[in-house]
Amino acid sequence: MINRLNIRQNFEEKEAGLSPHAIKSTLSRGRLRDESPCPIRTVFQRDRDRIIHSKAFRRLKHKTQVFTTPLGDHYATRLTHTLEVSQLARTIARALNLNEDLTEAISLGHDLGHTPFGHIGEDVLNELYKGGFRHNEQSLRVVDLLENNGRGLNLTWEVRDGILNHSKPEDNMFGKDWGKVGTLEGEVCKISDIIAYVNHDIGDAIRADILTDGDLPLSAVRVLGNTHGERINAMVCDIIESSWGVTGYETTINPSIKMSPPILEATNTLRQFLFDRVYNVQSAKREADKAREVVRKLYKFFTKNPDKLPSEYSVFGDKVERRAVDYIAGMTDQYAVRLAEELSL
Repeated sequence: MINRLNIRQNFEEKEAGLSPHAIKSTLSRGRLRDESPCPIRTVFQRDRDRIIHSKAFRRLKHKTQVFTTPLGDHYATRLTHTLEVSQLARTIARALNLNEDLTEAISLGHDLGHTPFGHIGEDVLNELYKGGFRHNEQSLRVVDLLENNGRGLNLTWEVRDGILNHSKPEDNMFGKDWGKVGTLEGEVCKISDIIAYVNHDIGDAIRADILTDGDLPLSAVRVLGNTHGERINAMVCDIIESSWGVTGYETTINPSIKMSPPILEATNTLRQFLFDRVYNVQSAKREADKAREVVRKLYKFFTKNPDKLPSEYSVFGDKVERRAVDYIAGMTDQYAVRLAEELSL
């Protein structure tokens, strides 16, 4: 009966009303392995569902965003961050007449490869593993290989591209090292990632008594506002207005996702302020050092004792170092700490 209802085809036909710059489901570059189409969902809706039902997505709830082992209930986790990115990106994509399903799938999958202990864990693995480690590359490895016992999620090219290219340099947004995503929907996710973490990290830093509202740069506060809601509203509305050319409602040559100069400058100021006063400070050095030591010890143990790695990781790589990295990167903070203690490291 469902096949006769043409549900998926109806969704695909509705996408004809999207911007000419939007990615239509029927024009996807396809998957790594061909599959029969779903009778109900477009290819991007299907990708979104596969990500949500993955084990890696579930583990995000116990992975640190910025503050390791936070005691409060209201600190951001990797999962709440991901949901906030998805909400912001969908709002922007909908307003700009882009493909909301594609945007949502990229947003939900962008951090699946993040390590325990946030960027601390990422930095340690990058230091230890000769092949280097970047969480965006690991996120792609998760969806391409590690999920489903080596079969991966078999996502579309567009979602995989957005996941791989969402990372950003520490320097200014849209600078020379900003990088390029293959779709406007991916660009929306990339900038929404910044909006999300800048704002929830300010809240978490205030909650942790590292900052006060009065510490925020006055130049940024004057432009963006002094509350969480004011800042997000200012950023989102500005992106929509500045990027209006991508909607297709007016003729624009090479339209792009961007901010106006005043909002961009204020956002960059806040972002740099967080690097200087929160991300790179020594106030949480003790907890950070503990986290680094856990990751180092786990890596040392499993590279010296490959037989202790779960058997399923034998299909993910020939070299023990690669298998150890895959295992450790997938751990939650709690599991990594507990395992290190159990192994008497």
